[in-house]
Amino acid sequence: MRIREAQEVIRRTYIERDAERGLARNFMWFVEEVGEFAQALRKGSDESLRNEAADVFAWFLSVLVQAGVDLEEAFSARYGKGCPVCGAIPCRCPQRPFRYGD
Repeated sequence: MRIREAQEVIRRTYIERDAERGLARNFMWFVEEVGEFAQALRKGSDESLRNEAADVFAWFLSVLVQAGVDLEEAFSARYGKGCPVCGAIPCRCPQRPFRYGD
């Protein structure tokens, strides 16, 4: 399934409920699912990891539908030719140490 197709399935399936909840609450559900995915990474089974990954993707698509973002188009425009900073595949940007807030 292509990203656009997945986004359309989510839109058709959940548009009414998502509209009732509103963008802010849908985003909070997405964040909660990311937390569940993090737990599955740390201690979950392969099945729970797959399920949580699918849930994160579904909630992310729901948020994007409400925000009017076509993920396939946005991703292709930003990353379709490689790294958006250096333009290379693989990325040739110098690595920086992680700092919270970057």
